[in-house]
Amino acid sequence: MLLFMKLSPSSSSCSPCSLFRFILLFTITVLIVCGKTRAVVKLPPNVSVPAVLVFGDSIMDTGNNNNNLATTARCNYPPYGKDFKGGIPTGRFSNGKVPSDLIVEELGIKEFLPPFVDSNLEAGELATGVCFASGGAGYDPLTAQSSLTISLSGQLDLFREYVGKLKGVVGEERSKFILKNTLYIVVLGSNDISNTYFLTRVRQLQYPDFSAYADFMLSSASIFLKEIYGEGARRIAVFSVPPLGYLPSQRTIGGGIQRNVVVKINDAVRIFNAKLSKQLDSLNQNFQDSKIVYIDVYNPLLDIIVNYQKYGYKVGDRGCCGTGTIEVVLLCNRFTPLCPNDLEYVFWDSFHPTESVYKKLISPVIAKYLNKFL
Repeated sequence: MLLFMKLSPSSSSCSPCSLFRFILLFTITVLIVCGKTRAVVKLPPNVSVPAVLVFGDSIMDTGNNNNNLATTARCNYPPYGKDFKGGIPTGRFSNGKVPSDLIVEELGIKEFLPPFVDSNLEAGELATGVCFASGGAGYDPLTAQSSLTISLSGQLDLFREYVGKLKGVVGEERSKFILKNTLYIVVLGSNDISNTYFLTRVRQLQYPDFSAYADFMLSSASIFLKEIYGEGARRIAVFSVPPLGYLPSQRTIGGGIQRNVVVKINDAVRIFNAKLSKQLDSLNQNFQDSKIVYIDVYNPLLDIIVNYQKYGYKVGDRGCCGTGTIEVVLLCNRFTPLCPNDLEYVFWDSFHPTESVYKKLISPVIAKYLNKFL
């Protein structure tokens, strides 16, 4: 762990004190530089993205649910993480890295994005970003309440705690620079639509028309975006909801005996995404100096799923874990048989893609959208 100390000047030991300051600062600088990875994308001169901060659900979660024994939305056990560095299950809902990691790696910031609630989080990580995402969360407060995970408002509280700690580490002025130039990423909505609306149908009683529920989700998203803007966020990427009707679990639950694509869920996703894109355009006009960008992952992921063979995969409708039709979190465990080669599968479990798919998805997305933030 990096050591940050407040050094008091002393007239009797000025030279040793100055030498110690130099050694300490030099050591910190070396550790930070060595911790960086080589950037895949090249930023324009005088443009900086010092950190990435992520809010979201299990697509982005890097381990924030690990110590939450009240929820089943945990995966800090085998076979999750089997292809991660050291083969360690870290709480990432995949066989390896998740988009949070791949984004900071593409930007050359660091290799992994650590979870903020990790008790072993090093102070030196704060200046380059952390992850607040929690598997099971959504825009709808009821979604996280049902899964006993960190709600969007809870993630906002963690962010505010992070800001306080960041100021303590790097100071007020450097904190302002980091917060202004950080890339903020928001990835939510999948659990709201697939679970809270269609699976449990809890919200269908209140919103029989999905379009009205989508408006409710958007209201929550807008309030959140205004809050982080007020805390200094200016570069904000908001991901679309992926094509949920094609996920193995959704096909098993709602696709009949043939496990067909669930059209009504996909239609709902498209309705929400269209509204989200329009809402972000409106917020951009109202938030001075902000760059809030809608990131379409629906279409590129859909292309990988539908045309999986073109991308080098052999299976596109089942996950690698177990039968691949329903296994996720607790049902995908150390006793569950795995496919021989997860590189041949689009999905790792019945809900989450493999690291291989994430890599094919994230790199083009960054190349397409990064300039919109600069």
